[in-house]
Amino acid sequence: MTTATVVVRSEDTCVRIGISGEIDLENADTVEEQLVAAIPNETTSVLLELGSLEYLDSAGLRVLFALAARLEVLQILLRVDVPRGSPARRVLQLSGFEGVAALEG
Repeated sequence: MTTATVVVRSEDTCVRIGISGEIDLENADTVEEQLVAAIPNETTSVLLELGSLEYLDSAGLRVLFALAARLEVLQILLRVDVPRGSPARRVLQLSGFEGVAALEG
């Protein structure tokens, strides 16, 4: 069984969401539900911290692209902190995710 841990911290109108572990087909729906629930209406920006994300497959990418699309509709700024050289960053770069959100770190 794969696991992903989602940790949410609110700071005024910014929500910081850290995801660690693995996001794959087995747990992608659960992670997506947690992400949607983590963002209240008064949010103006989201910082997604993926430094501890060890694995991300196409189902996980779908979750992140869906989050980015939802935040764009809601006019909420998305920032993604993912270390250079990390597996998650490489997958995000190959998928074209940088076209929807800048990768920091």
